[in-house]
Amino acid sequence: MGSTWLLKARMCVKPFSSMCKPSQQPLSARFMCTRDSYPNQRERRTSGQGGGGKNSFIRHREEERWEDSFKGRGTSSTMKQRPTFPKSVFAAGTAKRTAEMLKRKSSLVCEDEEPEVRTSRGTGRMQPPDRPLSAAEWTQLRESLGNSPRFDIQMMSALFNSGAQLDIAKSLLTFVAMETGTLSYELLLRYLTLCVSGGHDAEVFDVYDIMRGSFPSLETGASSLFIKAFSRTHRWREGLDILQEVKKVFTPSPRNYGDVISAAMLNGDTPTAWALYDELMGKGLSPHMETWDSLFKGVKRTTKGAEEAEALSQSEHHQRLLGILLHMRNNQIYPEQTFAGSIKTCFESLTGHKWTGSWTGATPKGVCRCCGSELESIQLTAEEYQQLKDRVMADIIQGRDVFNKTTPEELQRFKEFVKSKPAFDVVVDGLNVANINKDKVKQSETLLAVVSELHGQGLSVLVLGRKHMLRPSRSWEKHNMDVIRQKAHCFFTENISEDDPFLLYAALHSGNHCRFVSRDLMRDHRACLPDGATRRLFFKWQRGHQLVLDGYVAAGKKVRFQSIPSYDTIIQNSADSWHLPYDDTEDRSTYEVPQRWLCLTKEH
Repeated sequence: MGSTWLLKARMCVKPFSSMCKPSQQPLSARFMCTRDSYPNQRERRTSGQGGGGKNSFIRHREEERWEDSFKGRGTSSTMKQRPTFPKSVFAAGTAKRTAEMLKRKSSLVCEDEEPEVRTSRGTGRMQPPDRPLSAAEWTQLRESLGNSPRFDIQMMSALFNSGAQLDIAKSLLTFVAMETGTLSYELLLRYLTLCVSGGHDAEVFDVYDIMRGSFPSLETGASSLFIKAFSRTHRWREGLDILQEVKKVFTPSPRNYGDVISAAMLNGDTPTAWALYDELMGKGLSPHMETWDSLFKGVKRTTKGAEEAEALSQSEHHQRLLGILLHMRNNQIYPEQTFAGSIKTCFESLTGHKWTGSWTGATPKGVCRCCGSELESIQLTAEEYQQLKDRVMADIIQGRDVFNKTTPEELQRFKEFVKSKPAFDVVVDGLNVANINKDKVKQSETLLAVVSELHGQGLSVLVLGRKHMLRPSRSWEKHNMDVIRQKAHCFFTENISEDDPFLLYAALHSGNHCRFVSRDLMRDHRACLPDGATRRLFFKWQRGHQLVLDGYVAAGKKVRFQSIPSYDTIIQNSADSWHLPYDDTEDRSTYEVPQRWLCLTKEH
């Protein structure tokens, strides 16, 4: 750096023992220098297993928040215009679009009202200067802001948040060093964050020398920042050394591993990259999408004169990459668009085989629009269905809290009722369906319209309701309820009972053909299942069996349901092709699936 503050820092940094130790720092200090997880993820996928349990998981989540702010300030990706797909509550972006629509409707209702005056927490925040200041100017600024004892920390945070020039931050450090004779660990940590975020790697190296010479150890935030910065430079092996040191104290985060893996691949050290990847997976951690992306970018096109050993190395590397795709399939992980592009490039660059990649979609019948291959069915196999049925019965229907929602007597009465009836084709959540229209006077009318539509298709229908629906009222007209009971089998629970366990029991008991009608996305029930594989089976069954009403039910108009795909949205392959659904949207909720596909076909 060569600046005044650096010279003073080397002489004046307090001994570590007299300073605020990392574990004693305020959460804000630790929060500022942590990393991110999957950008969507959104459910996400960082596991605490094998990595320090609950505390490790919490630490990784703090890291994720920091990296989000580090990467995303003021950036937005340009997305291609997507074609129109059949309506589905499970289609990517549906939840976001619905929320925006409701927000617009709400704003129209309130447009004539006086806007509410709010005082946000950000009002009166410190405004950083737009140029480097002298010591006298910093003193004057601090006094004008009330002489806060944490002025230096707060100002450095403001400089980071505003993306200020590095010279301004340097002048602040010079001021603090001249006035106090020391630079605290926390202040250096925040300056380090600013340097890493701005790509000032030479400054990072200097801060590293200062902190290494002044403190006997570094906490997680500083270590992670140094790993990140070193890994993107020619000194990447020092990032690997820091990672090895970190492992002696705690389990590194997926981001720590990913930074060094990417550096190793970029610098041609494939064995180190894969060794670290195996270590990461062995600890039960979930790699970041960028980590996978760097591994796929490591395959280079070889020439005709390539040595046999090099070709073999590429072949082995490719087999490892196929293992990543299978892992993503088994865990229902979808590559983001950028990563999908790297997969496409990787396949097309392979020697010995000619692969062609195409961006495409699937027909409603589950046929790839590019190669004409039929995609895997959304329907569960007999073995999968039985496995799911057993788990749902054990963990949801007979779970520990089931009798908070019903009574043993009522549940037994329902089981006997279901056994006494022929298998149902459709199970209807009566109250859920009736409430689709805002006009509560039309509840029974709405339910009758839906039941009549299903009955008219020759289906055996079960309507689940509550006993209050049988009491004649404006909402529940006696005539409508009588007709419903004529057209469908009906079971009415106590008014305090929850309908979903009954619905799931009846649908699964009736067989793999039985569908159910509800707007409830069943996320709480899916979460009750004991493992990821069973939860994925439940989601697959749900997408293939749940009928969701398309819009409101209006008098005289045909009742319509959202389309149910015939194919499963999951990475799949055959001998000569791979089909990968990829995430081309920034607003996909965890219960939604992508609508776009990458088709990879091998030519003979």
